[in-house]
Amino acid sequence: MLIEDYFQQIQLLIESSSIIQLFDFERDKRGMYEGFIRGKLYFKDNALLHFREFVYVEIFIDRKMYSYQYMNSANNLIFRYDNTEHHRKLNLATFPHHKHDGSEDNVVISDAPLLTDVLKEVEKTSNLS
Repeated sequence: MLIEDYFQQIQLLIESSSIIQLFDFERDKRGMYEGFIRGKLYFKDNALLHFREFVYVEIFIDRKMYSYQYMNSANNLIFRYDNTEHHRKLNLATFPHHKHDGSEDNVVISDAPLLTDVLKEVEKTSNLS
């Protein structure tokens, strides 16, 4: 797979989602297999998902860095998934993968979700369907 193929998959996922009202994203190709993608997804209830991924895709999809931050219409955090290594002291079983659930301070274990998983959780959490 080439990075352009991955970028295309992400674009198709976003464009085909029935819960996204508007979106804006940018892609930064850093080689045939490596790139950075970031964007904002605006939902029908005026909530917002900021996302970013640094991805290497030569043999399999390896997201070296990711963050998916879901905010309500009042700009309050609903959840954020990321793999930033800033919670080493918590000894999370899934370190560095974790989720901020409802607040910055409520950090819980989490596998590394894909954007499609995050969109499913947004839909379930917000009743946008």
